[in-house]
Amino acid sequence: MPETPEQFWERTRDRLQAPPVQEWDTWPFDGPVQPRTLEAPVEREKPRHGAGGVDCHACDAPDDAYVWSNERWRLRPLEPSGLPVVVLLEPREHFSAPGDLPEELAAELGVLISRIERAVRSVEGVGLVHVLRYGEGGEHLHIWFMGRPARMEQLRSSFAAVWDDVLPPTPEEIWRGNLDLVVQALG
Repeated sequence: MPETPEQFWERTRDRLQAPPVQEWDTWPFDGPVQPRTLEAPVEREKPRHGAGGVDCHACDAPDDAYVWSNERWRLRPLEPSGLPVVVLLEPREHFSAPGDLPEELAAELGVLISRIERAVRSVEGVGLVHVLRYGEGGEHLHIWFMGRPARMEQLRSSFAAVWDDVLPPTPEEIWRGNLDLVVQALG
């Protein structure tokens, strides 16, 4: 059974965690507000995990690692985190960026983004779904869907992803129930 915003607040308000942001290469601050020195450009960027489809976790993952799939796409849940639902959409075939998709897959991607956003938003207690494309860690294309809790004003906007690490993980039974609701909504 999904949590109400009040239940979510009661469960999490005294259990916040501090993620090790000072260790993140991409975190722009040292301490609370001091920007890091911006480093000079590197000669060549580090290869992303799975570059060229070699040793790619997404390419090698079995279908049972996903909560939903069809002949061209799969939807992978992340382990329980602070937000009620976080899932990643990945094409079965190895592509690095949305612009690398053939026209047919690109058109499907647009439809799937709408369907998955609606499915995540259908979970009671989710106020808004952030749809994101990050790709700095792994080369295999993946689109993020992050369900932000309803009526939690502090969790709005781009820092919802940081709050996902700050909040205590969603309890396993609630997390699994939320994933089940997303899959049901996808049909």
